[in-house]
Amino acid sequence: MTSFTKLNDQATPAISVHPSRPVSKINPNIYAGFTEHMGRCIYGGIYEPGSPLADENGFRKDVLEALKELNIPVVRYPGGNFCATYHWVDGVGPKDQRPSRPELAWLGTETNQFGTDEFMKWCEVLDTEPYLCFNFGTGTLDEALGWLEYCNGTGNTYYANMRRKNGREEPYNVKYWALGNETWGPWQVEQMTKEAYSHKALQWAKALKLLDPSIVLILCGQDGTASWDYYTLKHCLLPAHSALSTSAVPLIDMHSIHLYTCSSSHLPNATAPLAAERAIEITSSLIDLARIENGVPPEQLRPTICFDEWNVWDPIRAEGSQGAEESYTLSDALAVAVWLNVFIRKSRDLGMACIAQSVNVISPLMTTKEKTIKQTTWWPLYLFSKYMRGSTVASHVACGTYEGETSPKWLRGAVDTPWLDVSATLGDDGFANLAVVNIHEEKSFETTVEGISSKAQVFTVTGNDVKACNMKGQEEVGIQESSWDGKGSYTFPKHSLTLLRWKPE
Repeated sequence: MTSFTKLNDQATPAISVHPSRPVSKINPNIYAGFTEHMGRCIYGGIYEPGSPLADENGFRKDVLEALKELNIPVVRYPGGNFCATYHWVDGVGPKDQRPSRPELAWLGTETNQFGTDEFMKWCEVLDTEPYLCFNFGTGTLDEALGWLEYCNGTGNTYYANMRRKNGREEPYNVKYWALGNETWGPWQVEQMTKEAYSHKALQWAKALKLLDPSIVLILCGQDGTASWDYYTLKHCLLPAHSALSTSAVPLIDMHSIHLYTCSSSHLPNATAPLAAERAIEITSSLIDLARIENGVPPEQLRPTICFDEWNVWDPIRAEGSQGAEESYTLSDALAVAVWLNVFIRKSRDLGMACIAQSVNVISPLMTTKEKTIKQTTWWPLYLFSKYMRGSTVASHVACGTYEGETSPKWLRGAVDTPWLDVSATLGDDGFANLAVVNIHEEKSFETTVEGISSKAQVFTVTGNDVKACNMKGQEEVGIQESSWDGKGSYTFPKHSLTLLRWKPE
């Protein structure tokens, strides 16, 4: 956690970090990814048979090489909105027998040449874990049970034998399963009321956990600040062995929320991810409230939050039905860094976070026929995923604040928006890490830094201005490496992310 004291803009900022005071463990799953049958994420992104850059499976080797740098622990699939009309059985078996279908989420045609077995193989090559999302639109409970049996079944049963016939003898042992995606949204096929969804989710959860009690089921929330979140948690977060659950294990393990942030103006753009911090806090309180009201015993494991879609995305600038290919700026990179600081600060409540998406679609990684391009947003994600692990540690920042308009507007009355956004960790390797985002467009801040007791490595992400972009033919934003003796004050450059890394004495 990071506490904050507001100063006037003329005062000298100060940051203190306390590596000896761990607050909560950071779940590695906060660095999860997301692949959806949308635009060029799958076809032309991770999968491009016939390309000179593809391996024998049709997987883009350059994409795999890049994503391996992020040490991604989990990848969500196949959506997203796509899953509301997706029938998994269309995407297994001989490829020449797989049907092409109209795709209603993004108004395309799905060839089904990439399906469950291809995704599982891709996860194996990437050394990551799969996370699958059930079709809560046109899908049925029987279909969902069949998919779970296909992936995890060990017996002499129909779908387990189908998997074996398709070339996979051993079960995939998929752990994470989502009970639908954004079923509250008017864009969703088979949009539901919160009452209808809660009833359906609970009944599906009962059946799914009868088939495989070891799976982790993820409830479909909204953005963490909505009555949908309260109602679904209240009606689905029940004690094991309750009258409605009749299960030896809890039915719901995580609660999903989604949020995208953006603004055409830099400072509202950079501060917008603080809405996610407030959303996490509200959702955490709603989880506690549901447990209290429903009499969930304290020994029953408390659900965590699955922030399984997050990113900077302007759907007007990068329309979903047109592939949602964003050209990210330095401003967007700083917003992503603030997003990641939020996840570190709120690590107690987060069980997973999936950046949407992993390749091409609102992504830090883009492909052409010849190469991959690392967008501005790649670099904060790379630094955090490499170094900001282990435990969140106590820190404090005192500085001035941005006082202008925010996006969303409610953010202005809900939280502070400091010029310096801070989080700190202590890794299992014994190294301490301090991430500082200076969102100010024009001013560098000479800052008193306390708690760094030895020489520190310094990684800086910045550019000439907040509009700097890596999609113009050259890398305008990257990582600059240097060092600091750890004494006195440090100047955090304007519009920058700085990561300080040192071994506490």
